[in-house]
Amino acid sequence: MRQMTKKAENLLLFIWVQAFVATTGSLFYSEIMGYVPCEMCWYQRILMYPLVIIYGTAAIKKDISIALPGLILSVIGLPISIYHYMLQKVPAMHELGGACTGAVPCNAIYVNYFGFITIPFLAGVAFTVIIVLHLMLLKEQRRK
Repeated sequence: MRQMTKKAENLLLFIWVQAFVATTGSLFYSEIMGYVPCEMCWYQRILMYPLVIIYGTAAIKKDISIALPGLILSVIGLPISIYHYMLQKVPAMHELGGACTGAVPCNAIYVNYFGFITIPFLAGVAFTVIIVLHLMLLKEQRRK
């Protein structure tokens, strides 16, 4: 285990905060607001929720190698979020939203802030931030 720089520790903490905010936001929409998640939302949750544990453990132990599965989960989650967002916002793909097998169609839009920010958009931003910060973390560790 290599010693982490203060910048690397901070990046790891920022990644954990992003995963934590995304997870609590997801739980807020479902448990407080009562929005039932669709099938695609569940896939994104399956990939986001473990990131809180993975990056939290890596931050506590100050070991970046523990965080590698988090990068992999985020890289898988981002295209799922993009696809889900497209199901919601691209008219030609609206019919595909009915292909979800759950009780809620995947093209259902619960929130639509500023006309473009939906729940899958927020998940995609979270996955993107985590990926970018993780790549910065890897670069910082190599530089050391």
